[in-house]
Amino acid sequence: MQEKMLSEDSRDFVTALASGLEVIQAFDHEHPRMTLSEVAARTGMNRAKARRFLLTLHALGYVRKQQRYFELAPRVLQLGYAFLSANNYRDVIQQHLEDITAETGESSSLGVLDGNDVIYVARSAAKHRLMAITLSVGTRLPAAHTSMGRMLLAQLSDTDLDHFLSSVALESYTDKTVTDVSELRNQIIKARQQGYAISDQELDSGLRSIAVPVYDAKQHLMGAINISTNAARVDLDTLINVYLPVLQNKVAQVRAHIN
Repeated sequence: MQEKMLSEDSRDFVTALASGLEVIQAFDHEHPRMTLSEVAARTGMNRAKARRFLLTLHALGYVRKQQRYFELAPRVLQLGYAFLSANNYRDVIQQHLEDITAETGESSSLGVLDGNDVIYVARSAAKHRLMAITLSVGTRLPAAHTSMGRMLLAQLSDTDLDHFLSSVALESYTDKTVTDVSELRNQIIKARQQGYAISDQELDSGLRSIAVPVYDAKQHLMGAINISTNAARVDLDTLINVYLPVLQNKVAQVRAHIN
């Protein structure tokens, strides 16, 4: 069961903090540099409010300003590093991901669920590139169309899963993308029952991946680990009969090593 979120009308909700984080999140792969007007439009704020937050973030070192344009500064990485350093499993997970890459020749990642997205928190990249975008720690992808995302959605309670399915907007990325909510539900329930999830060219043509959940020794869910590959090189039988056992072996080792 997911922890109940604080509502925005609660007396404990700090609107200024939420707005500042919203400004940071407005910058992404497609919007690395923006003017004040563009930030205001992306966040739904008026120009005066957006300006105050941008200048505050600039003063704190999280945003850089170059003439009319704003962009994130390297100090933003400290926010993500705080998460990684607070979770002492990072080094152990990273080593296992690198072992998977060495054994299979494929990329392997650890992701966690954040709203409707899966966020990459650790990654071992193979030499060959799989997607048009560069995947790295901090990358966000739609949970509905990724193997890690579906595997994590499968860990939700029925109530939380219903809430996700009722609120998510399903976009079509390829001709294989599942855009029907009922079919998506079936795929998630199937993943819950069989213990692994597959995304077959739903997010990017040629991208095929398989994921399993990973728990620590106390049975706390840490995230999902995947292997992603090219569909032209690796068929579904190989994905299930060769790569899945590798993942299952690694998550068993993680569970034994991390308390």
